[in-house]
Formats: sequence, C-alpha cells, structure tokens
Amino acid sequence: MKKLLFIGLLFIGLNLTAQTDSRIYDIINAVSAERIESDVTTLANFGTRHTLSDTISETRGIGAARRWIKSEFDKISADCSNCLTVFYQKDLVKKGENQRIIKDVWVVNVVAIQKGTKYPNRYIIMSGDIDSRVSDPTDFESDSPGANDNASGMAGTIEAARVLSKYKFESSVIYLGLSGEEQGLFGGKGLAAFAKEKGWDIIGIINNDMIGNIKGVDGVVSNRDFRIFSEPVPPTETERQRRARRFYGGEVDGISRQLARYVHKTTKTYMPEMNPTMIYRLDRFGRGGHHRPFNDAGYAGIRIMESHENYTQQHQDIRVENGIAYGDVLEHVNFEYAKKLTAVNAINLASIAWAPPAPETVEIGGIVEPSAKLKWNKVDGAKGYKIYWRETTSPTWDNSRYVGNLIEAALDGIVIDNYFFGVASVGADGHESMVVFPNKIFR
Repeated sequence: MKKLLFIGLLFIGLNLTAQTDSRIYDIINAVSAERIESDVTTLANFGTRHTLSDTISETRGIGAARRWIKSEFDKISADCSNCLTVFYQKDLVKKGENQRIIKDVWVVNVVAIQKGTKYPNRYIIMSGDIDSRVSDPTDFESDSPGANDNASGMAGTIEAARVLSKYKFESSVIYLGLSGEEQGLFGGKGLAAFAKEKGWDIIGIINNDMIGNIKGVDGVVSNRDFRIFSEPVPPTETERQRRARRFYGGEVDGISRQLARYVHKTTKTYMPEMNPTMIYRLDRFGRGGHHRPFNDAGYAGIRIMESHENYTQQHQDIRVENGIAYGDVLEHVNFEYAKKLTAVNAINLASIAWAPPAPETVEIGGIVEPSAKLKWNKVDGAKGYKIYWRETTSPTWDNSRYVGNLIEAALDGIVIDNYFFGVASVGADGHESMVVFPNKIFR
C-alpha cells in the first residue's frame, strides 16, 4: 500500500510540473488561414510597399499599406474594449544614409501594445515587415506585391493580435509592423532605440520574415518544417564576460539562443506535428533580418521563417524568363502553412506573457565536487522553479528537475564539468520563463 501511495504521489507531482494549458490549444485552433489569406491579398494589392514609395495614395504604396495595418489594429482593439494601444513610431532617414536611401524618407512603424495586468513594462514582441522590393532595391515605382516577403509575416502578426486580444496576460504583448527592412533594417533600429528611450523591459522579439512558402528551390516541399535563427551570445557582451566564457562555458547560451530553445520546446509540446529546426546563426548566410537591430541593442531576438526558400520569388521583378515565372506573387503563398507558423508565434507569445519573470541572478557551484549546485533569486509570482541541464553538445534542454519554491538546490551525482545548466521560473498554471544560464559562480 505504501508503495502504491508513493507511486500515486509521484504521478501527481509529475502532473503538477509537466502540465499543459488547454488555452494554448484554443489559441492554435483560433488562428484562421482564411483571414491570413485576406490580409496577404490586401497587402499585395497595394502594388508596391517599397519604403520610398507613395505615401499619399489611398490605394497604392507604403503609406496606404501602413494606414490599413493601423486600421486593422484599431478594429481589433475596438473588439476587445480598447485593449490595444495603437500608434505610429517614426524616424527620418536622410538621403545617402546608405546606397538604398536615395531620398529623405520617414520610416514609419505601426505598433499595437496589449498591456500586461501585472508586469505592464515587460514586453514580448511579434513582428512582421511592411515593406517590399523588386530586383533593384532603389526601384520604388515598379509593382512589388511582396506576398510572401513579407506580407505573410505582417498578416501573421495581425492575426496573432486578433486571437490573443481575447485573453489577458501578466506581461505585455506587442504586435509590430516594421518598415525599412529592405533598405537597411531602419524600422527595427528606430523601434529598438525608442524602446531604450522609454525604458521598456523587452523579454524578446520574435521576428517573422517569410512564413508562407512550402516549395523550395531545392526541390523539397514541406508544410511542417520551419527554421528558428538565433545568435549565440549578445554582441553587447563585455570583454570580461567573453573571457569568463572560456572557463565556464556559455558559447551557445546567450539570451537569443534561450528564446530559440523556448520556441522549440513550446512548439514540440503543443504542436508536435511541426518540425522546428534551430539554426545556430544570426540569420541566413551573410544576410539579415529585423531581429538584428534588437540584438544589437542587447535584447533577445530570433527569426522564424520557412525552411525551404524559393529565390526566384524573392526580390525579383515580375517576369517570365527561360520558362521560369519570377516574382513574389500571391499564388506562391501557402496560407495553411502561414497559419501554422502564426500559431507557433501566438502560443509562444502567450506562454511567455503568462509566465512569471525569469530569475535575474543564477549562481552555480560544485567545482571539483560530485554534485552541481545552483541558487537563484526569488521571483515575484513564481509558484516554483525548474533546474535544467543538458550535455554540452546538445542543442536543447533535455533534463529537468522541479524543485518547488526552493531557491537553491544540488543535483547529486551530476558533475558540473559534464553538463550545462540553467534555471526557469514556473507560474501557477505551469507556464515557464525562459531558462537563465548561470551568470555568477560560488564556491
């Protein structure tokens, strides 16, 4: 009888620490491919959304596009009793800033903030890009529908706002349309600087750039694979931090990499049919995305995008050449796939925004001892904490131990030399913060 009681208590304990939240499945089911298709179609039908294009017309150019995006956020806000604060954030970029800025231009972002109930100054962000381009990055007059690059990411961001605005979160969620990406990531630079000026505590940004193509130029067709790009350590790290990594590890454990692991884990938990691949790289080879300016400012940021790209449909004049149809047009977008990647974003935004803050300080000890030891600061709103560890060659946190509301613990038999470690806060409903890699040593 005692043995059965022990097994029963153990089972209950596992349920309490490994629970899922049924609301996450509701969020997945609420995302609509039809609404995403309608929004991508609207954005593509503005003709061009080039950053330097017309701002006066009501039917063509980036001005019309951003006004429409703002109007959609305003409608969403009206439907949730004004739960969103919607506004433009802009910066003037002068002619000659780089070779793609051939005239003075206001780079205008569209921001929609859903304020958190407990931590209103903590923000998790989903972004898409407003602008588009053809072969010549300075051609702001030719048709550039940008259906996949990046009406898909922008439409996904709007759809996530529609779905998540039905819920309340402890932390704030930002739905963000960024301009100037194709001209040099100017929208992200402007918004990151704005966030610094306002003192925002940004948990991270999930940048979506091309989430609608399933037929790759490599011949692969897949509606389940997607990539998560993340840099290994922040570019803002100090020389002292860099030197410490040589002795204590952490070469692949920066804040952006932890955000990537979080998205990977949440996706595999709630959408196991999807195949997320973490790419250990800031972005595609030699290229960039709108998470980079946030990384440059010291914030966690990742890029989510399709796994199988078709380069004949990116940054191309619309034409037929040697029997190949070039151009980023509507018929190449798979809206069911865009729905899946939008759901990936939405469930991670919700999980992070429902979770308590992460510990600020995680200390590790156990040097030349048979057990690793960790201690961390108490977190307001945390039901408990979970210690994670993994082999040094593993990309994911493979082992964990829930320790209740303790703020220090030892892992008997787990030698510090052989693993990497981290700690996450756990909320009452089971949602976890991102894992924090140790940032102090104790002996």
